[in-house]
Amino acid sequence: MKRAGMTTAGALLTIAAVFGSSLAAHADNIQDSIEASDAPLSLVAGSATTQSAGIRLIGNSSGGDPDAGCNIDAGEAPLKLDIVTPAGITANPDPLEITACGVYFNVTFSAALNAESGNATATIISGPAGGGLYTNQVSIPITVTQPQPTNTKPTVTVQGVSAQSYEIGSVPVATCSVTDAEDGPSSFPAVLSDTLVHNIGTQTATCDYTDQGGLAADTAAVEYTVVDTGDPTIDYVLDPATPNGDNGWYVTPVYVDFTCDDGTGSGIESCGPDTTVSTDGDGQNPPVVGTAVDWAGNTASATVTGLKIDQTAPTVGFAGSFGSSYYFGQVPAAPGCDASDATSGLASPCEVSGYSTAVGSHTLTATATDNAGNESTATLSYTVLAWSLSGFFSPVDMGGTWNTVKGGSTVPLKFRVFAGATELTDTAAIDRFTATPVACPGANAALDAIEFTTTGGTALRYDTTGGQFIQNWQTPKKPGACYRVTMTTDDGSSISANFLLK
Repeated sequence: MKRAGMTTAGALLTIAAVFGSSLAAHADNIQDSIEASDAPLSLVAGSATTQSAGIRLIGNSSGGDPDAGCNIDAGEAPLKLDIVTPAGITANPDPLEITACGVYFNVTFSAALNAESGNATATIISGPAGGGLYTNQVSIPITVTQPQPTNTKPTVTVQGVSAQSYEIGSVPVATCSVTDAEDGPSSFPAVLSDTLVHNIGTQTATCDYTDQGGLAADTAAVEYTVVDTGDPTIDYVLDPATPNGDNGWYVTPVYVDFTCDDGTGSGIESCGPDTTVSTDGDGQNPPVVGTAVDWAGNTASATVTGLKIDQTAPTVGFAGSFGSSYYFGQVPAAPGCDASDATSGLASPCEVSGYSTAVGSHTLTATATDNAGNESTATLSYTVLAWSLSGFFSPVDMGGTWNTVKGGSTVPLKFRVFAGATELTDTAAIDRFTATPVACPGANAALDAIEFTTTGGTALRYDTTGGQFIQNWQTPKKPGACYRVTMTTDDGSSISANFLLK
């Protein structure tokens, strides 16, 4: 049962009153107002809030008690109960006096800060004067909870940044500043919503905070913009790095390699384009322009001008005509040459080398060099033909035969010289005569005595009557000596005859 104004949450609890002889048990019951279906008494530690429970004594005829009513009669002393509570819990009144049966007497409970949950029990201190034994069966469950602390809502603000534009690389650090009466002030990094592309664009710094009491501050947010207003830089290198020709000229294509940098900016979106300059020109080539573009659209340019490129060698050729073969003595003067260069110009007039009038094969080379160092050559081959010699004529024998002649006599050496079909008659065509001592032949050598000898001058002459050159050789007076006599013409051709003196 419940009583108005009381908190109930328990089961029927009794104190048995026993009186009379020890052989007969008679009891009244102590009953509280808490029913089994209700929760325990609930107290808040340190709070002024109280909870009450009622305790009453009711008659009971169990155990053969002849008095079915209450054992407390009018005018008797009350039943006194000591209310025993868990630590920190106070009961009032304590002790509790029950002066009548069937009537609830309230006990109010309160809890100090150090209170502990547990059961409160009623212990009999003394009963009515009529005697009797009372056994305590009251147990009141009590639950103690800690008081909820006073808590105020915190506030949070974004610090460090504001709603403005910041240059990339110079954005302040965004932090959260908290003010809270209970937790105290604090700060921490703001949460950045990174919507930046290439580190530029709009960004939001957001701050949230929930205090230890579970109260959340209103969200704080600041939106700002990161911009890049600085221009990138651009430079270039050339390959070859320096002119590889003469006089500041390149003689190969030049590769222009652009390099770009944006420092701490948004980064390079495009650079260049790299270019190969392969057109000949004297520095008036169209300029090569490279452009650096960063992701913010800022630009910078570099221009390459004045590249002097000459990859083309000059043209060169021989002036006039020059045949493929000439007889010695008939070779014309060396031909001249013609040359030109359309870009850098000739460094000097062209030159012809390799000219010779000597018998044999020759190659003329015309060489032209331009101011860039390019060189061209043209060649022309020709042959200088040797003269044809015939002789020595009679009385001298040829073909390895040994001519025998008396020492001191004069032998006419007769011969003819032809340059192709043209017979030469000028003694200037004859270079020299030599008489060289040689070993005499053995017994088996062919010998032929010279039948005719002449006397007179030994000067070389051309005999127009006989149509031949004549050189009179006066032999040495050395009997038994042997000589080889050789006539050599200006072209280097020669004829020889063997002589044995006797």
